[in-house]
Amino acid sequence: LLHCLRSCGARALVLAPEFLESLEPDLPALRAMGLRLWAAGPEAHPAGIGDLLAEASAEADGPVPGYLSAPQSMMDTCLYIFTSGTTGLPKAAQISHLKILQCQAFYELCGAHQEDVIYLALPLYHMSGSLLGIVGCLGIGATVVLKSKFSAGQFWEDCQQHGVTVFQYIGELCRYLVNQPPSTAEHGHKVRLAVGSGLRPDTWERFLRRFGPLRVLETYGLTEGNVATFNYTGQLGAVGRASWLYKHVFPFSLIRYDVTTGEPVRDAQGHCVATCPGEPGLLVAPVSQQSPFLGYAGGPELGQGKLLKGVFRAGDVFFNTGDLLVCDHQGFLRFHDRTGDTFRWKGENVATTEVAEALESLDFLQEVNVYGVTVPGHEGRAGMAALVLRPPHSLDLARLHAHVSENLPPYAWPRFLRLQESLATTETFKQQKVRMAKEGFDPSALSDPLYVLDQPGGAYVPLTRARYGALLAGDLRI
Repeated sequence: LLHCLRSCGARALVLAPEFLESLEPDLPALRAMGLRLWAAGPEAHPAGIGDLLAEASAEADGPVPGYLSAPQSMMDTCLYIFTSGTTGLPKAAQISHLKILQCQAFYELCGAHQEDVIYLALPLYHMSGSLLGIVGCLGIGATVVLKSKFSAGQFWEDCQQHGVTVFQYIGELCRYLVNQPPSTAEHGHKVRLAVGSGLRPDTWERFLRRFGPLRVLETYGLTEGNVATFNYTGQLGAVGRASWLYKHVFPFSLIRYDVTTGEPVRDAQGHCVATCPGEPGLLVAPVSQQSPFLGYAGGPELGQGKLLKGVFRAGDVFFNTGDLLVCDHQGFLRFHDRTGDTFRWKGENVATTEVAEALESLDFLQEVNVYGVTVPGHEGRAGMAALVLRPPHSLDLARLHAHVSENLPPYAWPRFLRLQESLATTETFKQQKVRMAKEGFDPSALSDPLYVLDQPGGAYVPLTRARYGALLAGDLRI
């Protein structure tokens, strides 16, 4: 919290009364920063903390002066949205007034209207919940049903009770719904549209089969990004389409990317190389007055990794999304992987999403998280899969090995398996990969059951301390 307040130069802090006690140890630091402190409630407050509601009611009821209420430019910062901070401390992405107005049109673009009742169970400190959800609902004048915390077991009951017609999803939220036991509330609902991002093709298909008929509108975008796509056609598994008209209005490109160096591939002239249809590429978009990149609070150096220069010609500047997408021969765009999630093993690139999708087609697996782990004495990273079983099934290692052998190339086979009760996710329902990779595969450090691929034996076997020692000594080949 102190880092966030310092990084965006906050001058005031408004607290809900229930947080006063937990913040007491930090009050001296907050006061030392010169922050004006208010609590929003009638309860007694510690010294130095004002009563916001009382002070507001004592103010004159006239309009706010224009110099305080109107921005000098549409590109001025309206608010900050903090990154998740998975690879370090959170950064404050600058959100302009223009972007707020663009988000106001989000639900209109999705085909929602004033009579819709929109169900929102996403965190409001995230762009999907606040700007697309709340601001988007304001844009069309629709009713929004706010849920303080998402509950898969109560979702359809809520939809029935409030007459929900549209709901917004992100990440693994839809997977939680299809993994729920059947209920009477999931039939006869009024939901006609599900809109969001991060829906995997296998879950998409199961979701429509079980809860349809309804329309799924998968989108793609980033909080600080300057490019977004919509899958208007409903093509299963796609996040949009690279039509010439769309790219004329909202230009973007897919360029070749080297997973080993973490940099785009450049030709003899030093320019980036566009991908061919069916080839994964890094999604980049030109930075311009119409599609700017405003960066982060705290200095331009924080946004350096997000900008690529000299992409197609000297002097051009592109925003680097950090995402690998594939454009097929029909122009449909499909999410491939995050650049940080794709890893290299045996001289080949392994996309975690492709491996996860292959494993998730097994009926005894409910959830899968695939990531790369470093192995002493080996180049690159070896694949590891955290698995959650679908009740009442048990782990069938023989079937699992046969399945990966049939459906994945040998370099993509997971070398390690980790059986868990549930998978760790972020508050926005994205799988935790960085933390899992750091935890590794040491059986003396992890309490979960671990398995290793025995290639000569053609099977997955328990990763005992003896096998772990043999692996580190180079006696066990993976």
